[in-house]
Amino acid sequence: MVKKSLIRTTVTLPKSLLEETDIRVKEGKAKNRNDFIALALQKELEQLKREEIDSLLAEMTQDPEYQSQVLQMEAEFAGGSWEAWEIGEQS
Repeated sequence: MVKKSLIRTTVTLPKSLLEETDIRVKEGKAKNRNDFIALALQKELEQLKREEIDSLLAEMTQDPEYQSQVLQMEAEFAGGSWEAWEIGEQS
Protein backbone atom coordinates (compact mmCIF):
# COMPACT_ATOMS: atom_id res chain seq x y z
CA MET A 1 0.00 0.00 0.00
CA VAL A 2 1.34 3.44 -0.95
CA LYS A 3 1.23 5.89 1.91
CA LYS A 4 0.16 9.42 1.00
CA SER A 5 2.13 12.37 2.28
CA LEU A 6 -0.23 14.42 4.41
CA ILE A 7 0.05 17.96 5.71
CA ARG A 8 -2.09 19.24 8.55
CA THR A 9 -3.76 22.59 7.96
CA THR A 10 -6.56 24.67 9.39
CA VAL A 11 -9.45 26.12 7.43
CA THR A 12 -12.26 28.43 8.43
CA LEU A 13 -15.62 27.42 6.98
CA PRO A 14 -19.12 28.82 7.16
CA LYS A 15 -21.14 26.98 9.83
CA SER A 16 -23.77 25.89 7.30
CA LEU A 17 -21.11 24.35 5.07
CA LEU A 18 -19.64 22.35 7.93
CA GLU A 19 -23.12 21.21 9.04
CA GLU A 20 -23.90 20.02 5.52
CA THR A 21 -20.56 18.22 5.42
CA ASP A 22 -21.35 16.45 8.69
CA ILE A 23 -24.72 15.33 7.29
CA ARG A 24 -23.02 13.85 4.22
CA VAL A 25 -20.44 12.08 6.37
CA LYS A 26 -23.24 10.56 8.50
CA GLU A 27 -24.87 9.39 5.24
CA GLY A 28 -21.66 7.55 4.44
CA LYS A 29 -20.50 9.80 1.60
CA ALA A 30 -17.06 9.88 3.26
CA LYS A 31 -15.35 8.35 6.28
CA ASN A 32 -14.95 11.68 8.02
CA ARG A 33 -14.87 15.46 7.51
CA ASN A 34 -11.27 15.39 6.42
CA ASP A 35 -11.89 12.82 3.68
CA PHE A 36 -14.99 14.69 2.51
CA ILE A 37 -13.13 18.00 2.26
CA ALA A 38 -10.12 16.39 0.55
CA LEU A 39 -12.43 14.73 -1.99
CA ALA A 40 -14.26 18.00 -2.62
CA LEU A 41 -10.96 19.80 -3.19
CA GLN A 42 -9.77 17.06 -5.52
CA LYS A 43 -12.97 17.24 -7.58
CA GLU A 44 -12.76 21.04 -7.79
CA LEU A 45 -9.15 20.92 -8.93
CA GLU A 46 -10.00 18.29 -11.56
CA GLN A 47 -12.87 20.48 -12.80
CA LEU A 48 -10.57 23.50 -13.06
CA LYS A 49 -8.05 21.43 -15.04
CA ARG A 50 -10.81 20.26 -17.43
CA GLU A 51 -11.91 23.87 -17.90
CA GLU A 52 -8.32 24.91 -18.67
CA ILE A 53 -8.01 22.14 -21.26
CA ASP A 54 -11.36 23.08 -22.80
CA SER A 55 -10.20 26.69 -23.03
CA LEU A 56 -6.99 25.66 -24.77
CA LEU A 57 -8.93 23.49 -27.21
CA ALA A 58 -11.28 26.37 -27.94
CA GLU A 59 -8.27 28.58 -28.68
CA MET A 60 -6.95 25.94 -31.08
CA THR A 61 -10.14 26.09 -33.13
CA GLN A 62 -9.36 29.74 -33.87
CA ASP A 63 -5.75 29.04 -34.91
CA PRO A 64 -5.36 29.11 -38.73
CA GLU A 65 -2.34 26.77 -38.64
CA TYR A 66 -4.28 24.22 -36.58
CA GLN A 67 -7.26 24.50 -38.93
CA SER A 68 -4.96 23.85 -41.89
CA GLN A 69 -3.54 20.74 -40.22
CA VAL A 70 -7.03 19.43 -39.42
CA LEU A 71 -8.17 19.89 -43.01
CA GLN A 72 -5.04 18.13 -44.27
CA MET A 73 -5.61 15.17 -41.92
CA GLU A 74 -9.27 14.96 -42.91
CA ALA A 75 -8.27 14.83 -46.57
CA GLU A 76 -5.68 12.12 -45.89
CA PHE A 77 -8.15 9.94 -43.96
CA ALA A 78 -11.17 10.55 -46.20
CA GLY A 79 -10.39 7.66 -48.54
CA GLY A 80 -9.85 5.19 -45.71
CA SER A 81 -13.01 6.31 -43.96
CA TRP A 82 -15.04 5.84 -47.12
CA GLU A 83 -13.57 2.37 -47.68
CA ALA A 84 -14.33 1.37 -44.09
CA TRP A 85 -17.90 2.60 -44.46
CA GLU A 86 -18.37 0.60 -47.68
CA ILE A 87 -17.00 -2.56 -46.04
CA GLY A 88 -19.35 -2.04 -43.10
CA GLU A 89 -22.32 -1.62 -45.43
CA GLN A 90 -21.49 -4.88 -47.23
CA SER A 91 -21.48 -6.85 -43.97
